[in-house]
Parts: sequence; C-alpha cells; structure tokens
Amino acid sequence: MNKRLMIVGAGKGGTEVLKMLLDSPLATVVAVIDPESTAEGMQLARNQGIMTAEDWRACADKRLDFVIETTGRSETFDELKGHFADAVVLPGEFIRIVVERLKQNQQMLEAIIDCTSEAISVADHNGNTILINPSYTRLTGFKKEDVVDKPATADIGMQESVHLKVLSTGQGVRDIRMQIGATRRDILVNAEPIIVEGKLRGSVGVIRDVSQIRALRDELQEAKTRIRNLEAKYQFADIIASSDAMRFVIEQARLAAVTPVTVLIRGESGTGKELFAHAIHGESPRKYKKFVRVNCAAISPTLLESELFGYEDGAFSGAKRGGKVGYFEEADGGSLFLDEIGELPVDVQVKLLRVLQEHEIVRVGGTNAIPVDVRIIAATNADLEQKVADGTFREDLYYRINRMPIHIPPLRDRLEEIEPLCERIVRKLNQEYGRSVRGVNREATELLKNQYWKGNVRELENVLGRAIIYMASSEQWIAPHHLQLSPRVASARPTDALSLQDAVSRYERDLIERAIEEADGNKSEAARRLHISIRTLYNKLERMQ
Repeated sequence: MNKRLMIVGAGKGGTEVLKMLLDSPLATVVAVIDPESTAEGMQLARNQGIMTAEDWRACADKRLDFVIETTGRSETFDELKGHFADAVVLPGEFIRIVVERLKQNQQMLEAIIDCTSEAISVADHNGNTILINPSYTRLTGFKKEDVVDKPATADIGMQESVHLKVLSTGQGVRDIRMQIGATRRDILVNAEPIIVEGKLRGSVGVIRDVSQIRALRDELQEAKTRIRNLEAKYQFADIIASSDAMRFVIEQARLAAVTPVTVLIRGESGTGKELFAHAIHGESPRKYKKFVRVNCAAISPTLLESELFGYEDGAFSGAKRGGKVGYFEEADGGSLFLDEIGELPVDVQVKLLRVLQEHEIVRVGGTNAIPVDVRIIAATNADLEQKVADGTFREDLYYRINRMPIHIPPLRDRLEEIEPLCERIVRKLNQEYGRSVRGVNREATELLKNQYWKGNVRELENVLGRAIIYMASSEQWIAPHHLQLSPRVASARPTDALSLQDAVSRYERDLIERAIEEADGNKSEAARRLHISIRTLYNKLERMQ
C-alpha cells in the first residue's frame, strides 16, 4: 500500500531524503515545506509537481502516514508530533542515518557489480536503465550518460528489448542473440526479473560477447586437436596377438614400456610398428606427457635438422621470426617416435647421438645447449646392419638405439591371426564406410591365409577395404569373388625349388602385370611407369606367353 508523507525542511538533508523517495514505489511525497522558497529541495519538488509551502500549517488538514522533520529544531518536531497524531513523525537525524546506510549498501552493490567481468545492465519497473557496469561500457561502447535514466531500448535501436520483455511477462529470458553498439557487435543476453516482496521491481541483464565465445570455442577445439595429435592413440589391448610369436613380442614391448631405455622397433612395412610405439608410450611412466611422432622419411633432409632441433631467429633464409621450437623440445618430458630412423642423414645422426648421450640439444643457428628429457622410440624396416657396413648409418648411434630391439614378425609368419585381424579390420571399415558387413566367410579366409602378404597387415586392410567397396549393399559376408586377388598375389609365395633365373623372371612378370593393372590396361602408360620403351614392353610380353 502506497504511503503518503511530508518532508519538513528542504536543505541538504531534506533534499537527500526527497531524492531517495522519488524513486520509491512504496511512498508518495505530497508536500515539501521550507521557509526558504529557493532551497534546493523546494526547487526539486516544484520540478516534480509536488506541493511546496513555507509553513507546515498549510498542510495541516492533509491526511499523512509519515512526516519527516529535517530542520533539526526540536520545537518543530514537537509541534508536528502533536498535530499529526495519526502519522509517524521521524526526526531528520534518524532519516540521515538510514539514508547513509542505504547509500553505503548501494555503493557496495555497485562496487560488486563493477568488479565483475560480465557486462550487466539493470532497468527499473518503468523500463528505464538505472545501472550499468564498466564491463558493459567496454563491450558496447556506451557510457552511463548514454543510457542511464533512459529507456532500455537506447542501446539496441529497433530491436526488442529483453528488459521490456521480462517486465511485460515477469519471466526470464536466456541466450537471446542481439547486436549492440555502433559496431553492431553480436551478443548473447540473459535477463531475469527483480522481485521484491512478491512484486516486479525491475530487470537485470547479463551480456556476453559472441565473438569472445567463438574465440574460446576455437581455442578449445585447437587444444583438443593438439591433444589428439600429441597423445598415444593405441594400447596393447588394440594389438592382435594370438600367435606365440606375437605374444612374445607383446611381452618384450611391455617390458620396454616400463624400462627407461631407447627402444628400436623393427619389422617390415605394414606390420604395425607405430601401433607398438603408441602402446609402449601408453604404458610407460610418461603416458600423461606428450607423444610426438616424426616420419624421418617424409621430411626433406634439408629441413629435418631444423624440424627436430628447432632454430633461432634468422638462422637461415625464410626462417620464422622469433625462431621455432623443434620436436625434441616439444616432446620434453614425454616420448619422441622416430619412424624410419634409417633414413636420417649422417649429419643429423651426429646431433641425435649427442641428445642420447648428453640429454641436450642445440638449435640450428644457436649456441646455447637446451636440456631435454625425451624418451626415444625408433622404428625402421631397413637393414641397419647393412647400412652400418655401407657407412650410411653411424655405428655408435646403431649401438645406442639398439639396446632393446623389438622384432615384429611379418604376417606370413603368423597366418593364424588372419581371422581375428579380419574381424577387427571389417569392424573398423564398417564405421568408416557406413556399412554393416558381418565378416569374411570361411572360403575367403582360407584364401587369404594362402597369400604371401608382402605388405603385411596394411595390405590385408587394403584388400578387405576394396572388397567392401565393391560389395552389394545387401551382401553381408566377404566371399572369395569379392577379394579381387590378382595372380601375382596368389602366386607370390616363394618356393625353395626356384632357380635364380626363374625367380628373376617371376619377379619381372609380377612387376609388368602390376604396372599394366595399375594403368588399367594402357600399355604405353605401363611402359612409362616401368621406365622402359613400349617396344621393350611388347617384347617382354611375347616372351612371357
């Protein structure tokens, strides 16, 4: 219920009381009294359409709920108390204490709002903005004088105000997309009603910068991508090991995982050397640190040194300003997987040997030694012993990395694993191709077990992938006719009965048949791929018949 009150005294104290009560929906000031008609409070009252008088007796007949006496004269207070017996007469000193306390509370509230990093605006029950914080100004560009004491639409132009929506419905709104400020910045707004004693008194809005949200999202996505690239993806549980040979290799690799020693993984191409490297790191004490992979054969020899060890600013023409961190520094505390280590240039081998001996690197173009704590896991399918004999691989580096060698047997030496490998590969390919192939039937499995598998598991996956691609959507089992195995593959299993000449002839036939097959029967293209003339190709084909 709205209360009627009169203020006696329009000096500084009375003016403060009047300003406070003008915004209150709970009270109405019906008169302001002061013998000085030019007093600040009297002018304010007249501007607000409130009755003014030089003597309180001019309002003696008015019905009042409160009389506030701010003159400080005790005789005036007693007169007012005696005349307005039905009203509550309050001394100005009491009011000043209350006002001061309210001002302190308001200042504290404003300080708390100003400290928050969220942009905040507050509107009163009439839809006028009464408060904004510095974060609001930084986000929108609007200052207090631009929006405070103005309609809540002053900062959004023709768009619908969330404050007015909240005030009209009494319900909060969330994630409203808007544009604000001179630059029409994209924002998200959440707003909630301000309820006091069960009545709607205003609305508070929290604003977030959409561009900042996008930047954080992109940063998070980049971090996730980086983590995926730097973490080990596979564990020992992902490795098919049903044969005695592979079970022995797994035991060796598990021992290598917990032993702080350089590991050399050897095996033919496609046997899963990188898979073992992931698993070794994943069960090592360094598993929560970075796992950095480098294919030494995939990086130009001229760039390999700078990629591995980094470089200083201005180290060479085209160097990135500020220099660059190399793979060794990036893997500090974790593991560095050097695939195809047999392809390292000799000068890079010297620097790698220093890392293994001194546990420090020197950037290209630099002079300062940088300590690094990196566990090396190397892999190769090359004959390192022959490379050492040829002088293309340093003998001292060979002994350093060969302390714990792990030999992965080729697929042709563990054919009993063909069936479980097929199950795993088909499951993976189903996910990649969106298919529902159930597996490989018995006849096709037996046919696969009779192959030589020069490309090992990678070649097996290629054969099965090609079979699934060409299968009809209604077919659920891979059959022999799906495999498309060429005679070259079927007859590639070596025999001890072949003479050297027969073996060379068979190898030549295989190469020619493969080239013609890859060229889709185009003999000119096949000759180009074989680096022979078309006439020579025809002569060889005649001899093969």
